Amino acid sequence: MARIGFVGLGNMGGPMARNLAKAGHEVRAFDLSAAAMAAATGCTPAASAAEAATGADFVITMLPAGRHVRDAWLGAGGMAAAAAPGAVLIDCSTIDVATAREVATGLPMLDAPVSGGTMGAENATLTFMVGGPDGAFAAAEPILQAMGRSIVHCGESGAGQAAKACNNMLLAISMIGTAEAFVLAEKLGLSHQALFDVASKSSGQCWALTTYCPVPGPVPGSPANRDYAPGFAGALMEKDLGLAQQAAQETGAATPLGAHALELYRRFVAEGGAQTDFSGIIRMLRGAA
Repeated sequence: MARIGFVGLGNMGGPMARNLAKAGHEVRAFDLSAAAMAAATGCTPAASAAEAATGADFVITMLPAGRHVRDAWLGAGGMAAAAAPGAVLIDCSTIDVATAREVATGLPMLDAPVSGGTMGAENATLTFMVGGPDGAFAAAEPILQAMGRSIVHCGESGAGQAAKACNNMLLAISMIGTAEAFVLAEKLGLSHQALFDVASKSSGQCWALTTYCPVPGPVPGSPANRDYAPGFAGALMEKDLGLAQQAAQETGAATPLGAHALELYRRFVAEGGAQTDFSGIIRMLRGAA
């Protein structure tokens, strides 16, 4: 079993660290929140990010934004300096591609953002999109398998973040389209179940419909059945769409639907949807109608 330093024990990082400990790894964990530290069952508390990294075979971060990742590894957090020369460094945060590549320069580092939300983190069924050197990926894959079900090596440094930006832009667009279809069905007097039964077996089928249906009933496990408790919060979708648009502007890619999806999710967040599951945007669309 490996010695693992884990920094960032929020809604995603906390369950991920616990799953590593359940798998038998020795996990030394750190978070600025005392409550998050107390909830890290099976992990040994560290006094700082640098202490969590010291002596570890693998060091993992799950932090809110690029500036936090940069500071943790290269700045005051001192993690890169504290990590052993042979340690594999893994950042599972969702950040911009440029920062991921900047932080990885000269280090055996992987950018490994995840998809699957808090349920995936709790159940160790996350998808990891990984960028970085082949050797580091081969060493880290068994560690990532303790937290996820699908581990995809997407390419060199930054490729994991690129895949996450593209995937979540597509998810947001498909969720908005799915929600709009249900809003129209309601206006036409068509039941939720009828639309689901047709679309889930025909050309309208998509993950947003069959796994994360934005209305209660057809998919019992979707957040719609829990009054849109996240899940994946609207504020996080807004953040990811912002990263996708930043990448589109930097590369000159045409993403008009992605840009409009960001506008809609900004409005959703501004109107109180920040801590609501992103599928709850259907309620805003009903009001717009």
